[in-house]
Parts: sequence; C-alpha cells; structure tokens
Amino acid sequence: MIIKIGGKKLSKVKLVIFDLDGTLVNAYRAIEVSLNYTRARFNLPNVGYRTIKASVGGGDKNFIAFFFPLNLVEKALAVYRKKHARELINSVKLLPHSVSILSYLKRNNYLIAIASNRPTFFTELILRHLKLNRFIDYVLCADKINKLKPDPQILFDVMKKLKCSPGESIYVGDMAIDVETAKNAKIKAIAVRTGSSSAQELENKKPFFILDNLKLLRDLL
Repeated sequence: MIIKIGGKKLSKVKLVIFDLDGTLVNAYRAIEVSLNYTRARFNLPNVGYRTIKASVGGGDKNFIAFFFPLNLVEKALAVYRKKHARELINSVKLLPHSVSILSYLKRNNYLIAIASNRPTFFTELILRHLKLNRFIDYVLCADKINKLKPDPQILFDVMKKLKCSPGESIYVGDMAIDVETAKNAKIKAIAVRTGSSSAQELENKKPFFILDNLKLLRDLL
C-alpha cells in the first residue's frame, strides 16, 4: 500500500538517500542482545524487545543513556559496543526488498547514499557483512559531523558530496525522526512502515509518501 501525503509521483530524482536500521536492515535483535548483555554486566534486569525497538534512532550513546544511570553511561557504552560488533555479525538481516530496490536504482543510474545516526564503524560493518556496499555511492554517519538527525546537516553534506540539489534528492527512512530530517533539509521524505515508528507516528509527520515496503519505491520513480 502507498499512502499519498504530499501529492504527485516523484520526478527529477537523481539521488536516493536511505536510513539504515529499520529501512534496509533489521538489527533489532542484535541491539536487544547487546543491550541486555550490557545491563546484566551491571546487575540490571533485562529490557523488553518492544521498549528497545521504540528507543533506537538517536545514536548509540543516547540509546545507552536511556537505559543506564548517568554515572555508568561511558562504561556501559564501551561494553555495549564491544558486544554489539560481534552480535551484528550473528543476527543482522536484510529487510525484504532491500537488495532488489538497490539493484533497481543502480541499474537505472540513480545515486545511492546512506545517512544514519548509527556510528560509522557499525554502519560499515553491516554494509560489508550484508554486501550492500557494492550499491552505495556514499555513506555518512552522524559521528562524522557531530550532529544527530533530525539536524539536516547530514543530508546537506550528502547532497554536496554527490552534487545534487534538494529537488533532485529524496530521503527514505522508517522513523518520524527521518521525516523531520528530510523536511529540515527541504527534501521529500519517503517513510517505510518497516521499522520503529508506528503508522500513526509516520502519518503525523506528513511525509511525501508512506510505503508498506521498499518494493513500492519503484512505483514512485
């Protein structure tokens, strides 16, 4: 299903920028295991999957800060990152239609980028492990610019690097924060209902389109 919020079919698009988690890949299991492993190390109880899934998107330090006392955040973050590097290899998976839509875009000469709040090390690990890096022209993560989404700087920098204007670019993500980021950068937001934000949360942010899955992106271009 495609829900039209903003209007007409897309045109003049040259650059498709994707969020990563919940958009192209499913790393929620790796996040859950890594967080609860870390909490156990500090004698804290497990956190449920739904709570964890609803809490991602703001970078791993903010994520850890949500679940640990302030005085433990730095130590917990170090434990979490070490565990998470191993756990991603064990359990990160492609979301349906990720490879097919990236292949389609590549065949049709679109530029493809990743813009994520996930740290660069983990983003590149995922892309290599799932062999998605062969499709991607540019990757930029928030730790490289010290600004987290919904600050639009990450999208401005991607567009500058790939020499595309806002009118030639779209941002595809699964969370309300992704829609906010796109709007702040004055580019069209395409929301997919495959990640952390509910359908209602996405509709409330009024993206240009809401898609049930990535396969439907082909119908817009």
